[in-house]
Amino acid sequence: MAWFRRRSPQVIRKGVGADGVVEERKTRRVGGEVVEVRRVRTPAPAEKPTRKPTPQPSKKKPSRSGNGQRRRPVEEEIILPPEVARKQMLVRVLPHQTQIVVLEGAMLVEHYLARSDAASLVGNVYLGRVKNVLPGMEAAFVDFGAAKNGVVYAADIGSDRGRHGRRHPRIEDSLSEGDDILVQVAKDAMGAKGARLTGQVSLPGRYLVLVPDSDAQGISRRLPDDERQRLREIVEAVKPSEFGVIVRTAAQGASKEEIATDIERLVHIWEGIRKEAEAGPVPRLIYREPELLIRVIREHFTPDFRRLLIDDQESHARVVSYLQETAPDLVDKVQRYQDEMGVFERFHVEDQLRKALDRKVWLPSGGHLVIDRTEALTVIDVNTGKFVGSSSLEDTVGDGKPTDVARTVGKRLAERAQEAGIATAVFDRNGYRYHGRVQAVAEGAREGGLRV
Repeated sequence: MAWFRRRSPQVIRKGVGADGVVEERKTRRVGGEVVEVRRVRTPAPAEKPTRKPTPQPSKKKPSRSGNGQRRRPVEEEIILPPEVARKQMLVRVLPHQTQIVVLEGAMLVEHYLARSDAASLVGNVYLGRVKNVLPGMEAAFVDFGAAKNGVVYAADIGSDRGRHGRRHPRIEDSLSEGDDILVQVAKDAMGAKGARLTGQVSLPGRYLVLVPDSDAQGISRRLPDDERQRLREIVEAVKPSEFGVIVRTAAQGASKEEIATDIERLVHIWEGIRKEAEAGPVPRLIYREPELLIRVIREHFTPDFRRLLIDDQESHARVVSYLQETAPDLVDKVQRYQDEMGVFERFHVEDQLRKALDRKVWLPSGGHLVIDRTEALTVIDVNTGKFVGSSSLEDTVGDGKPTDVARTVGKRLAERAQEAGIATAVFDRNGYRYHGRVQAVAEGAREGGLRV
């Protein structure tokens, strides 16, 4: 068997010209023919003396592929999220829905969604007519113009405290079939259930909630004690005698004039509602709550936000007009987003939303949450998953870091726009009792902005 060996190139001449050009010629024998290869190298220009550069950290050598060849570097465009040191609000308007998210740094913490085909009725005020009174349920069904009658309970009907005291009268003593009643939608209809109604109308404003024909008074617990005392004194000085007032967290730092202006605007709205309800057909709409975008800004957009980005011109104009009337100092923080890349893609919101809305949510400890929504409530099952204790079953079941779990629960419910309160239950399995864990779960859920 013949063996063939590749011959090395034969160098013919190497020379250097007067201008420093290096010329190299080689010959190769290919298939019985001689091929000449000529290579000319020009010297690099002389560099000017410069300062000694600072030593740079050594770079990694390019990795080699399996056949020993170096891999060519691949140039990729990496879009990093902008620096966000404080909270900001992003609004994306699509033909069929409007999405609002709140970011703390680059992390998604709240998500609100309004669909054009499923508008919410919460907050609207209607003049309705009683269709049925059920003493056994302590409730009455009211036709307020929707496809299904709404239900109002006896505890949600205003009563004369001078006559009944603190005890609510029975439903049959307050309402009769055919009566006209002014009601407000407290919860939208879901499934086979109609809307939840209340006879105690409340009008939310920028800094407070006005409750007509009530003596209710309260201040947000999120405010510091000295600020609560200051606001309490202001409210007592400007509050009308026939109205109750609940002060929002957004009232922190608000002046006496700003709170008084907010109260006057809400009183004017209430007077218009009463006048509209005096005559006209029944049932009918008396007062409509603003759209979701305005409601979220009214209740959550405070001076601690860095900015508010809106990708729609009409929505931007409506928000600016509302803030000019209620909070002129926040108008400068409202900006129109006009980049070619979508606002959610620019701030990596889509990936976070997809992960947050999954049915199964993994925990840092190795356990996971399973979130299912029913007609009455949202059920969250906490599973140990891959987490295994070190000594006993009690260690495994009890050492699940309930505060971390509760914070995760609060965050996920906020991202899913679940505004209702939550109920916690601890089951006694195999004789182990963890009633002390309920308090930790409740505290963590409150930190997530939920009512427990």
